[in-house]
Amino acid sequence: MTIGFTSRAAVSTCVLCTAHLLVAAPAAAIAGVDPGPRAAAAAAALLYGPGTYVRPAPGAPEVPDLSALSWLVADARTGDVLAAHDAHRRLPPASTLKTLFALTVLPALPAGIRHRVDEEELAGIGPGSSLVGIAEGRAYRVSDLWNGVFLSSGNDAVRVLAALSGGWRATAERMQTKARALGARDTRVKSPDGYDAPGQVSSAYDLAVFGRAGLRNREFARYCARHEARFPARDGGSYGIVNTNRLLTGADGVAPYRGLIGIKNGYTGNAGHTLVAAAHRDGHTLVVTVMNPRSGGGHAVYEEARALLDWGFEASGQVTPVGSLDALRPVPLRGPGADSAPVPAARGNDAPARPVPWTVAGAALLGAAAVSLYLRLRWGPVPTDQG
Repeated sequence: MTIGFTSRAAVSTCVLCTAHLLVAAPAAAIAGVDPGPRAAAAAAALLYGPGTYVRPAPGAPEVPDLSALSWLVADARTGDVLAAHDAHRRLPPASTLKTLFALTVLPALPAGIRHRVDEEELAGIGPGSSLVGIAEGRAYRVSDLWNGVFLSSGNDAVRVLAALSGGWRATAERMQTKARALGARDTRVKSPDGYDAPGQVSSAYDLAVFGRAGLRNREFARYCARHEARFPARDGGSYGIVNTNRLLTGADGVAPYRGLIGIKNGYTGNAGHTLVAAAHRDGHTLVVTVMNPRSGGGHAVYEEARALLDWGFEASGQVTPVGSLDALRPVPLRGPGADSAPVPAARGNDAPARPVPWTVAGAALLGAAAVSLYLRLRWGPVPTDQG
């Protein structure tokens, strides 16, 4: 079993040697034995390199050739990364960052609370923002505001919810803390709604981490799967809103994806089109991220996500993971998960780590050191948390 690279991948001798070590050393992992956290860290470091990573068995379907700058497909239950391209490349996330916003704020605000919106709470919304239509002086339930976030991608709804949970800057700081706790090291939060802001970035890897974590939150999973809802109008009535995720609803000529269960799409002029999507079929749940397709028009993000999902379901059991969404997380997600139902159950207790064979640990550490040297020579230091 080897790590495969597309013809577009430029790989140095250093990384090829590391890839050999990571394939040859953790034979216990391939046989189903947990190689331990140090080997996982080395595998995670490998995904920082450029190019496409996939380990297919003979006869496995070929990974699709996509135009996106970065993409990833993973098993939502185990966190195994099945294939990825430039997974840790830092890019503007657009409204897919609202996944992290929801993970941070949802637990703090009961859905039934009613709040009358003040003028100050709507100040600072960026020009051209997507809006659900919140009016100052009107009272809304928190659940209405979340419908506005998930379905209409309303930056006005994000502003009000952020005000209710401590303010704009405090929310951004809490989101940053939440990202670190989830092992999402590429994300820098400047504007909680995902609106373009200097220095605001995420990655296909991090967004998949957020999407997977969201599926384990029943409220998040319910909102992100909702096709349509009624939203309070200024005059006391209501109007219908429809989820802008076309892969979910089938709007604008995009065929709906069978088994899709959410999660969030986004677009800005700087980020291009972005999408985190999850689907459930035949006892398996996959999560994919697609960031900024370079061809195919405005709907390419959905079609490239479709291609990744199709490949992931077809390749199930025929590829060896190339990484893990838990690799950089202090406490891995374990317990009942996404493969048991379309909406995964809550997280169970974390299992204790198994002992690491010295041969595996030594090879993993050597591999990590080689990757670190390569990355410093090519890109500078691997991104680390800012305090």
